[in-house]
Amino acid sequence: MEKVNIGIIGVGYLGSIHAKILAKIPTANFVGVYDINEQRAKQISNEIGVRNFSTLDELLDNVEAVVIATPTTTHKEIALHCLMRGIHTFIEKPITDNVAGADEIIKVAKEKNLKVQVGHVERFNPALLSISNYEINPVFIETHRLAQFKPRGTDVAVVLDLMIHDIDIILNLVKSEIEEIRASGVEVISDSIDIANARIQFKNGCTANITASRISRKNERKMRIFQKDAYISIDFLQGITEIFRLVDEDKSSDESSTSTVLLGKIEEGTKKRKIIYEQPKVKDVNPIEAELVAFIDSIIYDKPTVVSPEDGKLSLEVAFKIVEEIERQQKIVKEKMSLDI
Repeated sequence: MEKVNIGIIGVGYLGSIHAKILAKIPTANFVGVYDINEQRAKQISNEIGVRNFSTLDELLDNVEAVVIATPTTTHKEIALHCLMRGIHTFIEKPITDNVAGADEIIKVAKEKNLKVQVGHVERFNPALLSISNYEINPVFIETHRLAQFKPRGTDVAVVLDLMIHDIDIILNLVKSEIEEIRASGVEVISDSIDIANARIQFKNGCTANITASRISRKNERKMRIFQKDAYISIDFLQGITEIFRLVDEDKSSDESSTSTVLLGKIEEGTKKRKIIYEQPKVKDVNPIEAELVAFIDSIIYDKPTVVSPEDGKLSLEVAFKIVEEIERQQKIVKEKMSLDI
């Protein structure tokens, strides 16, 4: 079995999860880790039984691929260094903290003919993967991504921390240029936007209404897709997908569903149709493991990465446009308030 020599840069909260999973992937020869926090790096390396490298270049001397799980502000510098050394690179989301940095990563990766994958892990969520056999043509999408407050990640707006997951999925599903973005949001308990709502109008007529909050009482990650003759509900947290469809009466049940229930029948002139409820089969997949396996496979079999750096850049561009619109709206409100005073 062909294996890829791979290491991890940054073993904080998320990096340590990557490390524990990477150690169990058959096609990965997990060489070791590097972190500027040497004590943390030693702890993780001892737990897993891999080498702790004292410098980044020492790690790069021993691998052909890396996972970058450092703070977003460091992604560009580290990724470019790895790529210039000829190392295939997996970068946790978002790809960088600015669009220009994403452009540089894309440019160098193409010049060096190297694989770059961005860690938009929800693309590998089993609930989302379960609809891959269905024809998806959204007219309206609604998402709610709500999380209980944690200090980690509050250095950036909730749009870049949480909402960007749904932005990436929606852009992948809709595949249309954006016509207009409307958004609002507020800072509540941090110095950056803690709760936000964005309404994206696409040129093909689809509308997406996206809400993200990191100050909620409970965690929730749901997406609802409305299209001609179908309503799809995806619960990313519970790993459950439900589909309500209007189909021709003679259509047989979908073999990819765990259950199909007839809800009713209707007649449209001479045409008879039925309303059915389905729950697609959801595989028992660890999304982080799936994205790491996909990255390694892209290297072994020389195929495109599932979440390309171009995908990462596009999601980042839209996220920044949403933040800019929120800040514009906040400025208008402040100006009105000052006039009232």
